[in-house]
Amino acid sequence: MKFISAFCAAFLAVIPSLQAGVVEYTLDIRETTTSPAGKPVKALTINGGLPGPTLRFQEGDTARIHVVNGLKNEEVSSHWHGLLVPNVEDGVPYVTTPPIFPGKSRTFEFPLKHAGTYWYHSHTGLQEQRGVYGSIVIEPKHGERVKADKDAVLVLSDWTNENPLDVMRSLMRASDWYAIKKGTAQSVLGAAKAGYLKDYFQREKSRLPPMDVSDVAYDAFLINGRPRMDIPAKPGEKIRLRVINAAASTYFYLNSAAGPLSIIAADGMDVQPIRQNRLLIGMAETYDLVVTVPASGAWEFRATSQDGSGKASAFIGEGEEKAAPDIERLNPYSMNVALAAVLDQLDETGQLNDKEALAQEKPRPLPPYKRLKAIQPTTLPKGAPVRRIQVKLSGDMMRYIWTINGTTLTEDSTIPVKKGEVLQMEIRNDSMMHHPMHLHGHFFRLLMEDGPNPKFAPLKHTVDVPPMSKRVIEFYANEEKDWAFHCHLLYHMHAGMMKVLSYDDQGPDHKPSLDLKNENPFYFLLDGNVQSQMTMGFARFMNARDDFGIMWKAGWGHEEGMMESHDGGPPHSHEDMPDVEYEVDLMWMRYINPRWMTVAGYRLTNMMGDEEDTAFAGFTHRLPYMIDFTGTVESNGGLRFGLAKTLQITDRLSTFARVEYDTAQDWMWMAGANYTLTKKLAFITSYDSDYGFGAGLSFRF
Repeated sequence: MKFISAFCAAFLAVIPSLQAGVVEYTLDIRETTTSPAGKPVKALTINGGLPGPTLRFQEGDTARIHVVNGLKNEEVSSHWHGLLVPNVEDGVPYVTTPPIFPGKSRTFEFPLKHAGTYWYHSHTGLQEQRGVYGSIVIEPKHGERVKADKDAVLVLSDWTNENPLDVMRSLMRASDWYAIKKGTAQSVLGAAKAGYLKDYFQREKSRLPPMDVSDVAYDAFLINGRPRMDIPAKPGEKIRLRVINAAASTYFYLNSAAGPLSIIAADGMDVQPIRQNRLLIGMAETYDLVVTVPASGAWEFRATSQDGSGKASAFIGEGEEKAAPDIERLNPYSMNVALAAVLDQLDETGQLNDKEALAQEKPRPLPPYKRLKAIQPTTLPKGAPVRRIQVKLSGDMMRYIWTINGTTLTEDSTIPVKKGEVLQMEIRNDSMMHHPMHLHGHFFRLLMEDGPNPKFAPLKHTVDVPPMSKRVIEFYANEEKDWAFHCHLLYHMHAGMMKVLSYDDQGPDHKPSLDLKNENPFYFLLDGNVQSQMTMGFARFMNARDDFGIMWKAGWGHEEGMMESHDGGPPHSHEDMPDVEYEVDLMWMRYINPRWMTVAGYRLTNMMGDEEDTAFAGFTHRLPYMIDFTGTVESNGGLRFGLAKTLQITDRLSTFARVEYDTAQDWMWMAGANYTLTKKLAFITSYDSDYGFGAGLSFRF
């Protein structure tokens, strides 16, 4: 009898594992020509599709996923976003998991400890923007808490026909092309027309760049890889929408023609149901929503980009199409809307509270964090020591450097964590951009002032931190080794906004491994012009803080008559001057912060009065009204000071002026105008004090 009892006990113990089993998938990553925005371009696909397939499991299963790198020259990776997995399976190359080299594969295997809606994506370079992402659905062991008639996965994404590396180069050079393309470029005439001319110059006085809520102008916004999809359904049916924001750099407003959205889960975790008219979802967040299909018709569920530049739609049901309410475009000149969002002046369904104060503005709600409430207590162990740290997010849109605590990942990679502590992180955003911050390997409690009872604080893995605001999160440090913490706006992360939470079990001298090939790389940029009287430009290799390059100016259209001597001697005639005067600076510039840069280099020149080659060093400082001051001292004792200013007249027309004083050449000045034709070309005309009037083309590469 004892043997039989022991056998029965052992059999009952293994029943759960027998029921769960191993669920296998193969994900084959290859380069494919596809056309999500109507133009055939090279993309990265998974199993031939964009997005990759939905991986479906049941809680308690073991996932076994074979990731195949079918690329010829690139490493790949796969991170299981939101899943609690062993450290080595997390999928961040070098930090936790070896990369998958070209032509190779790797098998990931891990138990599925919790249910919900999640996703997977590449953590290598900018591959996520190119198409390496897909969805994960894990059904609860005992069935869904909220029943629905149908289940639909909606993967939101943004699509550009450009190579993402070219996008990154455009962002780093502070190109205004994306704002022009989206219709959000700020200008003097635009501000005057909108009635915000005073605000425009007040912003310039404060040395702030033009406000925008999205960095990139996209060619399409997609749901499950296309701008529009249909979900067959009958009137009265309840549809569970598993919405995943897999976009590289786009927040979306979600709304429906069928009425308010019922939120039943956030980041995979069930929450007490709430209703929301308009829902802002940040990159990497997921929400489970329930929509009840009204009477006969196809009812639009719409995802509108936060900047209003486009949308993607899913039509639920059949028959006459019913459009969702339009989302008003942001007024790029007004700070009122941004401030209203920061102050959260919205009621519980996303409607504006203070209609008197902002009568001219439209509501743009934040995510509904204050209303999210877990279905059971989420309190952490009472006996664990509590440590609170401040995490500061900042950046510079014009330089396109993004930092945590003032440093990029390669400058300072680590936030120390003590195993067994409760770590509270007060995340402060000192920039005018939203940042969706994601923590690997943990769920954190989101603590909101005036939010739900802290006992029921929602569990999340990604949190939106609005401009000039803060969020407080806390988690129990019960893991080991290294875990990434970063902004999930892909280009912000690539520009430095990432740290590694490093557990103390690895010793005091431990430093995380990093993907040095893809962290802080150099980009080649070329900006110049050729005019009828002269040419000038700057070719450089640029990363987060350093520029190494060549700046040139050469002129051949000397003004008629005699030129004053700069050395006290008699005036020079043009017969005395070389056919082409040139000045070429071999230089290194070092970015300190948005107001200061240092510069050093060696100058080659044959300009009259300054024919001696010389070394130089100095700085550039941004003054009020976005005027740049440069001062340098030369090895021969010479000094040079300059002021430069660009003023945007219309979205495509800008004027510029520059004045310099050189102890060898005396005063020099130049003024002109640029008219943008394409992303790479502009028409330029200018007058130079030495070379006179001319016109030609500006170019950017």
